Amino acid sequence: MSETLRRMNGACHCGAVRFEVTLAKGLDTARRCNCSICRMRGAVVVSAAPDGVRVLSGEEALGTYSFNTGTAKHHFCTRCGIYTHHQRRSTPGQFGVNLACLEGMSPFDLEEVPVLDGVRHPSDNGGVTRMAGVLRFIAEGEGASS
Repeated sequence: MSETLRRMNGACHCGAVRFEVTLAKGLDTARRCNCSICRMRGAVVVSAAPDGVRVLSGEEALGTYSFNTGTAKHHFCTRCGIYTHHQRRSTPGQFGVNLACLEGMSPFDLEEVPVLDGVRHPSDNGGVTRMAGVLRFIAEGEGASS
């Protein structure tokens, strides 16, 4: 699946920001994080290759939020508020992209999504990446007991 999804188009909710992304490994990098900002925004992200995000239109509508060390740059549409992508703290040359912003994709397409431990971020503990858990989606009618 990853080869067919390497290059995709995306947009925010209102369509003001449109972008093209080259995914590093397709959907194989899908993840969530439990750090403070990721917990609040609840997005599933996939990794873009270095320089893998190209804004096609609406760059003037993009806002940027940064906190803590200031390394990560979180981009969002200033009109509709949707987070589109961010420059990663752990790998500053790489981007995390909101899966829900990609054409034809939904986080509910994935049955399981690993949740990384961003509270104990790899940049703060010698580069060790830890898992915090797994987020599962079970569609209604599947796996339900009566």
